Amino acid sequence: MDNRQAIGSWLSGPRAAVEDMGADLGYRGERLGLPQEGPGAIAPLGRRFGALFIDWGLCMLIAWGLFTGGDWSAAGNPALLVLLVLSALTVGTVGSTPGKRLLGLRVISVNGGRLGFGRAVVRGALLCLGIPALVWDRDGRGLHDRFAGAVQVRI
Repeated sequence: MDNRQAIGSWLSGPRAAVEDMGADLGYRGERLGLPQEGPGAIAPLGRRFGALFIDWGLCMLIAWGLFTGGDWSAAGNPALLVLLVLSALTVGTVGSTPGKRLLGLRVISVNGGRLGFGRAVVRGALLCLGIPALVWDRDGRGLHDRFAGAVQVRI
């Protein structure tokens, strides 16, 4: 293998390297029994980040209005608490936060049902920690989703 090929395999990531060796990993969500495209498929990463951005903006606005008395610099920590409550209540009941709903996403249980309030609280708490949400499995689920037995899908 020449140097150019080695650099190319490194840049394309571990999945491409494994597939180059002949392993078939399938599409994201295949192991969970989800379709490859369309409604019910694994939510794309860009939409998930967009939904989180919308939810965080909403939580900052709520925290600014309710807890800080108009001081934007003090709204960060209360916004985490608002994000936890918003995530637990909305995902635990209707399956979508406002940002997820706007972008056409839903959080469901791995077996296809509703997530439930208890698992939504666990998922929200781990999401507020940050690090579990940044570590993914090969299906694109963060550790917060894996621990809660959840998957984010398209509506």
